[in-house]
Amino acid sequence: MTDFSSDLLRLLSTRGYIHQLTDAVALDALASKQVVPGYIGFDPTAPSLHVGSLVQIMLLRRLQQSGHKPIVLMGGGTGKIGDPSFKDEARKLLGEDGIKANVASIRRIFERFLRFGDGPTDAVMLDNAEWLDALEYIPFLRDVGQHFSVNRMLSFDSVKLRLDREQSLSFLEFNYMILQAYDFLELSRRAECRLQMGGSDQWGNIVNGIELARRMDSTEVYGITTPLITTADGAKMGKTMAGAVWLHEDQLPHFDYWQFWRNTDDRDVGRFLRLFTDLPLDEIARLEALQGAEINEAKKILADAATAMCRGVDAAAEAAETARKTFEEGSAGGSLPTFAVTGDIGIVDALIGLGFAASKGEARRLIKGGGARIGADKISDEAMIITVGADPVRVSAGKKNHGVLVRA
Repeated sequence: MTDFSSDLLRLLSTRGYIHQLTDAVALDALASKQVVPGYIGFDPTAPSLHVGSLVQIMLLRRLQQSGHKPIVLMGGGTGKIGDPSFKDEARKLLGEDGIKANVASIRRIFERFLRFGDGPTDAVMLDNAEWLDALEYIPFLRDVGQHFSVNRMLSFDSVKLRLDREQSLSFLEFNYMILQAYDFLELSRRAECRLQMGGSDQWGNIVNGIELARRMDSTEVYGITTPLITTADGAKMGKTMAGAVWLHEDQLPHFDYWQFWRNTDDRDVGRFLRLFTDLPLDEIARLEALQGAEINEAKKILADAATAMCRGVDAAAEAAETARKTFEEGSAGGSLPTFAVTGDIGIVDALIGLGFAASKGEARRLIKGGGARIGADKISDEAMIITVGADPVRVSAGKKNHGVLVRA
C-alpha cells in the first residue's frame, strides 16, 4: 500500500523511511483521525549516539512534524542487558551510574531534533528502568512469559545469526526480546502509545510487542521499520576510516561532522537530503538532478543542513568556512581535527595521532599507496620527520581526511 490518506504515512513514504508496516490500512486510518503516540527505544551504551541512529531520530522528528507525539524511550533497564540483535558477541554491561550519565548526555541530542513539553504533540523521554527494575521474576514469567514461544523466538533472524555462527547467546540476552515486547505493552498502558518504530533488525521485537498487547490487553498497536541505510557502494552508513560519526561535538568536531556529509557519494545525495534534512522535495529533486561538478553544491547544502540540525547554525557556518579556507585557499582552517605535538614527529605517528590510521602498519600502507600528504605535497617516505613550529602543519589522508598538527 502506497496511497496513504494520513499525513504521517504520506510523509514517511515520500521521504523513504518505510521498509515494513504492520496493518498499514488500520494504522493509516488511526493516524488520519487522532494523535498517535509512537516510540523508538535507544540503549544508552555510550555518552553519544552516532549517525547510525540518525534515521530513527529523524523518524521521531517526522512523527512530530505530521502532528503526532514522539516518545523517546531510553533503555535504562534493557541497557543493563544489551540487545543481541545481529551482534557477534555480548555487549559489555554498564553499571547504574554509567547508564544514568549516558542518558543525561544523550537527551541533549534529542532536544535539538524534537520539541519537548506537555502539549499533545510534544515529545517526552521515558526510561524503561522505571518499570523493568520493579519486575518480580516469578510473576513476570507467569503473566508475560506464557505468551512467548521459544520455537518462534529461535526463528528470528537476530537470534539465528548468532546460533548459526555457533556464537554464545546468553540467557540474559535471550530475555531481551521479551523485555522489549513488555516495553510496548507498558507504553500502551501508561502513555496510550500505539506505534513502535525501529530499524529493520527490530521487526521481530516489534511484532512480539504487538502480539503481547493484543493477547494481554486486547489493544491494537502497530509497527514500522526503516530500511537498512547503506551507501551507494554497499557500505553501512556512518562507518569511516576514522571511526564512528558521533552526533555529540565533544566526541567529534563540527568540521568532521560537516565533512562526513560533504563527502557523500553523488548517487546518495538525493536520498540523504530526503532522510536527513527538512528541505522541500521539489528542491531536493532539483539538487539531485545536478551533474558533474555542480553536484558538489548539493553536497554542501546537505552538509550545511544536516550539521545545522544536529550542531546548530553557527557550527554549520563555521565548518563550511573552514572547508572553504582549507580547500579553496589552501590554508589550515580553524576547525579541522588537531593533534598537539611537543616538537618533531614522524609521519606515521602523525597519521595515527590525527585518527587517520589505527596502527603503524595501516599508516605505512596509506603512505605506500600515495594517500598521505603534507600540505599539497605527497609523502612517499614513511620515515619522514615533521617539524612543527609556530605555524600549524596540514596533514591529509586521501582526498577527504584533513587535520592539523600544532605545537603543544
